Amino acid sequence: MIDLYTAATPNGWKVSIALEEMDLPYTLRQIDLSSGAQKEPWFTAINPNGRIPAIVDRANGEFAVFESGAILLYLAEKTGKLMPADEKGRSRVVQWLMFQMGGIGPMMGQANVFTRYFPEHLPAAIERYRRECRRLFEVLDGHLANHEYLAGDYSIADIANWSWVHTHEWPGIDVAGLDNLQRWVAAIAARPAVQRGIVSPARQENPEEQIARARAMLA
Repeated sequence: MIDLYTAATPNGWKVSIALEEMDLPYTLRQIDLSSGAQKEPWFTAINPNGRIPAIVDRANGEFAVFESGAILLYLAEKTGKLMPADEKGRSRVVQWLMFQMGGIGPMMGQANVFTRYFPEHLPAAIERYRRECRRLFEVLDGHLANHEYLAGDYSIADIANWSWVHTHEWPGIDVAGLDNLQRWVAAIAARPAVQRGIVSPARQENPEEQIARARAMLA
């Protein structure tokens, strides 16, 4: 059994979706980020960085794993699912996973901050991050023109990127003309395991409350 410590965020969804896709039993441990629970000593013993998600694999000697990309790799290697066994296939998945970890996630995160959460309206910052996100989306769209999924068969790379990309409306990133990307987003959204994972846990707040919470955390 795996304990999943998470919240309703793109990084959190990566792991809950993967667990559902892999049909792994898990216990949901929802973290209230606004309360600061992720900074308490009991949680930093699991994740020294004080962020979600994190897991504890109780079937593997209470083994803790933090960082969403590292968790996806751990689960894929543990189960032999959503990751090719051959060297080149595995590398392709890891490349697109790193693309999300180093590009899509940080850039969309900053676009969210300056578009929705930052107390001052800074048009130059908003435009800078929206433009970079659009560029990264175009990279995905170009690749998906000749590939159904990012790295051969559906994999943890698709889960990681989709968990962020499908939220493009929140920071105001235009996807017009990116037909391949939109096809891919819709296909993954239709998967039953994704639909289960995206509500585990369910978002409890409305957009106004989300903005207020995020601003308080930035203060």
